[in-house]
Amino acid sequence: MLIVDSQVHIWGANTTARPWPGRAHAQRDIPLGHEELLREMDAAGVDRAVIVPPSWEGDRNDLAIAAVQAHPDRFAIMGRFNPEAPDARTAIKSWLQQPGMLGMRFSFHIPVLQQPLIDGKFDWVWSEAEKLGIRLMILVPQHMVQTIDVIAARHPGLRIVMDHMALSSGKAEEETFRDFDKLLTIARRPNVAVKASALPCYLKEPYPFPKLQTYAQRAYEAFGPQRLFWGSDLSRSPVSYRQHVDMWLRDAPWVKEADKEWILGRGICEWLEWKMP
Repeated sequence: MLIVDSQVHIWGANTTARPWPGRAHAQRDIPLGHEELLREMDAAGVDRAVIVPPSWEGDRNDLAIAAVQAHPDRFAIMGRFNPEAPDARTAIKSWLQQPGMLGMRFSFHIPVLQQPLIDGKFDWVWSEAEKLGIRLMILVPQHMVQTIDVIAARHPGLRIVMDHMALSSGKAEEETFRDFDKLLTIARRPNVAVKASALPCYLKEPYPFPKLQTYAQRAYEAFGPQRLFWGSDLSRSPVSYRQHVDMWLRDAPWVKEADKEWILGRGICEWLEWKMP
């Protein structure tokens, strides 16, 4: 079975030669590079990973592209795109021509990043992405899922993945999952899928995460196995890489055996048109 992680971050140090914009902190003090990530993947039995360049580095994709160029059979990218950059309307035309680039990832999980979305500065991007076949991964808190639902309805040819089941970190269970039904509602849009990624980060409990599995099962029932993708977000994971895989592969009795290959790898590859090996 092909095992594909739908989200990992890699990044470099914050230096004068490559400064960060100062809008967020990294998930750990020591940067995670692609060679270290490969060793982790090999140890956990993960065949491929989708690199999502992190927001704290700014709108950069250079390290992800370098990783793909070094290991084209192991990595692909959902890159960062700045719609307000001077060359944005030109750059989007050739976006998918970059090495390993399968689409774009947008983070709207904190107020400073949400305002451009609220102001409509991304509206032209949705139209262009739909025309050009650019897939999107979008991170919003659950109270903003309705905003993405409107976009999905307006652009039925635009493929969108809702990241981390639209969960927010650092909150109590009742607050973290209070608006979970809003995520399930958007499942009625056939052009929307969901990443059940970084789940152990949102609720402290031992493996195999029984409470988390109840929420994952609800997403599975709403979206179906072909639109539900596991992911680790490894650099902030409180558990081992292998436990992320085994939760789905061995210890989720509610997942049908025939559906595991979709959730664990085939689904994300087909959704993003990443050619299967």
